[in-house]
Amino acid sequence: MKEDLKRINGLYVTLLLTLYACAVIVQLEAASETKTCFQKKSPCFLKKQTCPNQCPSFSPPNGSSKACVVDCFNPICKATCRNRKPNCNGRGSACLDPRFIGGDGIVFYFHGKRDEHFALVSDTDLQVNARFIGLRPSGRSRDFTWIQSLGLIFGPNNKTFTLEAQKAAKWDHQVDHLRLSFQGKEILLPKGDSSIWTPPGSYIKIERTSDMNSVLVTLPDIAEIWVNVVPVTKEDDTIHKYGRPENDCFAHLEVQFRFLRLSPNVEGVLGRTYREDFQNPAKPGVAMPVVGGEDKYRTSSLLETSCNACVYSRGSRSSDKIEPLSLNQNTVDCTGGSSSGIGIFCRK
Repeated sequence: MKEDLKRINGLYVTLLLTLYACAVIVQLEAASETKTCFQKKSPCFLKKQTCPNQCPSFSPPNGSSKACVVDCFNPICKATCRNRKPNCNGRGSACLDPRFIGGDGIVFYFHGKRDEHFALVSDTDLQVNARFIGLRPSGRSRDFTWIQSLGLIFGPNNKTFTLEAQKAAKWDHQVDHLRLSFQGKEILLPKGDSSIWTPPGSYIKIERTSDMNSVLVTLPDIAEIWVNVVPVTKEDDTIHKYGRPENDCFAHLEVQFRFLRLSPNVEGVLGRTYREDFQNPAKPGVAMPVVGGEDKYRTSSLLETSCNACVYSRGSRSSDKIEPLSLNQNTVDCTGGSSSGIGIFCRK
């Protein structure tokens, strides 16, 4: 009799735990945001993707380290989690002085020239230019450079957006060093994690990913850009012998791009690495593989779309007519050692 009661009690407890677990799962799924892919040429067309429980929101609340991401051109058609700041060891990143990781997963350096502008991406309906700052210590044959600002031209009406790291003599973590403008007018984005600004028409969305100095720029159906402002520290200066002056900390940008579509003819310092026919000249095994192209990608200003290799067509081409590239944009995990992925060296 006692054994029968124990067995019944055990079954009852198991049933309660199962019901409780099911209720929790239902609540979590209900709290998770979803997105349906409407790009006609996407392998996920009309498929709804639900954010994982680990990152249930596309715009998570203050303090969350990860956000939900949906890639409509990923054949898996499954939402994933990603960090809310640039991953400098991930594809599509541009950090340090400046160190790029292309769409092909290969690390390369493009030094450009200080106080000049270069096209990072030039496509039919998107142009991303960068202004480089830097210095040349005595005895060096080239400049040390960093990306100080980005200029975006996009969409059928050639909308413009700029983002820059403001010059500072000394770095102060309590100061917002970001300056933003849309269509030539400065954007006043309130400080605070998850603060959002978007203009009428929703051409672009700017979202803070920390209280200050970090934002996510979203161009709907075109690209997402994670940006972080950092200084050249005294430690950096000592290690790399930059010769940084006392009156300038060379505040600059760490950037990571995630493209939602690109045409087969995309160009630019970074854009060309997404082309299926691109042969990266970066030499494998070299500590600092420098890739040229200054003459091909130099522009006269931050919002100029003309360069010797630029293909921007003033947004006149319909996105429906663009045959998108197959974009494999998985980020790189450098936790397993110094070398992770093809051509990627995770420590400088």
